[in-house]
Amino acid sequence: MRYELLEHTADVMLKAHGATLEECFENAAYALFDQMVHASRIEPRTEISFEVKGDDLESLLYAFLSEFLYIRDAKMLVLGQFRVRIEGFQLSCHAKGEKFDEKKHGRRHDVKAVTYHMLTVDQQEPSVTVLFDI
Repeated sequence: MRYELLEHTADVMLKAHGATLEECFENAAYALFDQMVHASRIEPRTEISFEVKGDDLESLLYAFLSEFLYIRDAKMLVLGQFRVRIEGFQLSCHAKGEKFDEKKHGRRHDVKAVTYHMLTVDQQEPSVTVLFDI
């Protein structure tokens, strides 16, 4: 299971799992897009790469997921495949997806922002928990 939805009264809260911290971040990115559209319908037609930095793992996760909201808004891309590399508090990501097509991808939630509220990175489990403002 890539991620699970957690109960929250007004927004979307989820916990992403993985064998490594990198896989948890990849699954959190997938979960973000899966909450906005039907991510299983995204084809890997376009590739993008970016890097982000943080002061700790939580701020790194926040910056990472927030970058995807910018990409969605500025480039109209939806992404469904992710490869993440974390070194310290620096992250590089290579992702694949395509231009958003409402007929193909559908619409779910309009995620407005990633929040710091209840955001956690658990290196022991490993997992990440994040709350999206919708």
